Formats: sequence, C-alpha cells, structure tokens
Amino acid sequence: MRGIVKTFPGVRALDGVDLDVRAGEVHCLLGQNGAGKSTLIKVLAGAHRPDEGTIEWRGEQVTLANPNAAIARGISTIYQELDLVAGLSVAENIFLGHEKSRGGLLKRSETRAAARALLKRLGHGEIRVDREVGTLPASGQQIVSMARALSHDTRLIVMDEPSAALDQQEVQTLFQVIRDLTAEGVAVVYISHRLEEIRQIGDRVTVLKDGRTVATDLPARGTATADLIRLMTGREIEYVFPEGPAAATDSKVVLEVDGLGLTKKFADVSFQVRAGEIVGLAGLVGAGRSEILETVYGARKASTGTVTVDGKRLRAGSVQAAVRAGIGLAPEERKSQGLLLDQAVYRNITVSSMSRFSRAGFLDRGAERAQARELAESLDVRPTGVDRPVRNLSGGNQQKVVLARWLLRDCRVLLLDEPTRGVDVGARSEIYALIRSLATRGVAVVVVSSEVEEVLGLADRVLVVREGLVVHEGPAEDIDEHKVLDLVMEGSAA
Repeated sequence: MRGIVKTFPGVRALDGVDLDVRAGEVHCLLGQNGAGKSTLIKVLAGAHRPDEGTIEWRGEQVTLANPNAAIARGISTIYQELDLVAGLSVAENIFLGHEKSRGGLLKRSETRAAARALLKRLGHGEIRVDREVGTLPASGQQIVSMARALSHDTRLIVMDEPSAALDQQEVQTLFQVIRDLTAEGVAVVYISHRLEEIRQIGDRVTVLKDGRTVATDLPARGTATADLIRLMTGREIEYVFPEGPAAATDSKVVLEVDGLGLTKKFADVSFQVRAGEIVGLAGLVGAGRSEILETVYGARKASTGTVTVDGKRLRAGSVQAAVRAGIGLAPEERKSQGLLLDQAVYRNITVSSMSRFSRAGFLDRGAERAQARELAESLDVRPTGVDRPVRNLSGGNQQKVVLARWLLRDCRVLLLDEPTRGVDVGARSEIYALIRSLATRGVAVVVVSSEVEEVLGLADRVLVVREGLVVHEGPAEDIDEHKVLDLVMEGSAA
C-alpha cells in the first residue's frame, strides 16, 4: 500500500500511509485510537475506496472495489467488533456468503463437517457447529470469526485486536494457529494495543500516528517499548497507575451485594464497595465476572441474593431501578450494548439524563449539546464536535463517550467491564486517571479486567473469580499477579 489517502466529512483519516507485508510474516500495526488503523484495514479489505494511493498485491496493482474482491484475491479480515449474524448457527456463519451447495440446495452435512475441521484446526473442536452463534461467549465468537477467515483460500489475514476477548490460554492457542499459518506462507497483519503480544508473535512493526506512517520495518523484538510508545503518542508515557487516597475503612458502604447468584453462571457472591473505593474482579474469560456486573445492574435477574445501594434494596432484574439508585454500567461490548451507533455523540452522552434537558415536555437540544460538549472536551474525545455519529469514533473515544454519560448522571456506583479493551496506551492512562478521580469524588467503582496487572494497579481491593465462585477477597497490595493466576487456574478457596 503506497500513499493511501482517505477523507471523511471533516476528517482526513489517512494522509499518505505506506504499508508492505511479506509472505509468511506477522506484521504488527500499531497506533493510538484514531491513528487510522481501522480505516487502513478497511481499505485493504475493500470496505473503503481510497481517495488517493495504490495497492499492489503479489506484484500486480489492483483495485479492491468491495469486500468480495478482496476475499477473491485471498485477503480476509477479522474485525475487532465481530460481524457475525446472531440468528445463524456456527457452521452457517463460517460459510456465510460462500455456502456449500449443489443445484441450489445447501449441503448441510458437508458444511457441518468442514466447520468442525476448521474449529479443530483452531484448537476449539468442542464448539458445537449447530449452536446459534449469538449464544456463544465473546471468546467463542472470536474463534468462529477466525474459522470463517480460514474457510477461504486466504493468503493474508488481518486480525484487529484478536486477543481482546480471549484468556491467556486461548491467546497462546491463537499464537500457535498464527505460527502454523505463517509456516504455510500466509501473511498476517496483527493489530494489538498489548505491546507484550507484539514481542511474542510479531516480526516487523509499522506505527501510524494522525493518519500517517511514522515508522516502518521496525523489529518487533528489538524495539524498546518506550520507543514504540513515543512513536505512537509523540510523548513519553509511564506505565504508572494514578495514586490516590484509599477509601477510609469507615467510609459509607454504597454498594452491598449479598449472596448473589445466577443459575449456571455464578453463585453466592458477596462484597461491599465503600464511597471512594475501587474494587477489582479478576479471573479468566467465562469465569462469570461480566455476568456479576450485569446482574448487579439489573440486566440479568438474580436467582438468589440481593443488591443494595445506600441501604436501599433494589428490585432484581430492573435496569431502571438500578439507574434510579445511581448505578451506571460501561459494558464490555460497547458497540452492541453501550452505544447508539447512528446517533450523535451528544445524544449518547445525554441518553441516561434526558429529564435534565426536558422543558415542558420538549428537549432543550442546545442545553443537551452544551453539557455534552463540555464533558467531551474535558475527556479529550477526538475528533472534536459532538454532532458526528458515534460510530465514526475510534474504540477508545467511544469508551470515553460511555464514561461521559455516567459522569453527567452523577452516579453513586460505576460498573466498568473491560474499560480499556481495544484502547491504546495514551488513552489508557487518561481512563485510569479518570477512574481514580471518580473514586476520589466518592464514587464506588467496580472494575472487571482480563489484565491482572490492570486490576491490581487500579483496585484498592480485589476479588478473584473462578468458574462462578469467589475464591479470594482482600486488599490489592496483599496479592500479586502470580498468586492471582494460581487462584484462577487452581481455584483454591480462600
């Protein structure tokens, strides 16, 4: 790819980007949210047509007019926000668009057999191919999306944050699949904000900043982390979690969860969160952490136990009751669960506080925009301007919009599920500082993260969850990363 330019209304997303990828290598593409990575891979996938620049594929200049043209050439893309069809089975999703058929009739048994073979190749033969894909956890859906990419005669696979929803063992399985593919001469473009992954799996690195290529042909294992961060951000960033006063032991208990259970998901979960305290939930993907937050929030109806805010017991299974009591949730799947993608940024910020802007039954849109603009500017949401659709923002900036919504609401309790998933190192630091500042103002915060370092660095107190059970609870300073991993692997009861 040479001199790729792509402009959207008011935004020059790509400003002359160069990228070259060799057969059999893992080429890592780095950059902050909004640097242009997603736009670049959509150009490569045929989803966007570049305004300027050329694409050369295996020695021939090509025009990728649409995604089918890219797939026909052997280019497959696995997007961070998976594009699976929830109502179809696993096998139907894998072969969607190139179904196995004869005489207009689907060859269902052949389709299922081929799907099983692909899943087995990925180390996940236990996934039932007739299961509806929407019922799978995020990690399972990621595997199905990878199987779909491999179902084509692929010579280049683009992976956008493929490990974001995977646990450590699943990441190692993914890396083995990548190594097997590259050994066959398949090229991989790998996008990740986890720099330690780049060291493990990458060969070369290209860095984007503000829609431009600022470095290329960097050795993945020989380039210092500090240098990569400086190229991505234009400044030095320390991996230091913001310090703040721990919540006083006599602070008011804001959130109390007592004996909470959800059939086949988790059981007998009890904990308290005081004003100004950050409690972290650590554990593997699928351990029940997200389900605990969703049940506290009322999005799932508890089968046992109670949730109390400021001494008032909440009605089980009622999001409205939770929000009225002052609970806010930033969900793991922000695009499908946390945002109105086609609505403007300002509406996504104000949607939980509409009554504040109601005048005699009519919305005061000027006041709405003004409040949203103030919050967006304070959180450095980019690009600026609150009238653009939120779907046009990068993942990190979309996460800031979700947080701005609950800042406007003045929550008493904030539940954060994977708050930095798909967020670059610069935006991570900003989000960490925001979470700590909320706690300093007296908000009770609960954080779920797949990154143990993040849980221990942010939280005052940590709960370790394994297979739906709390196996440890205590101050963050009394446990280290190795002990957490021992607990989630062994599940030894505290």
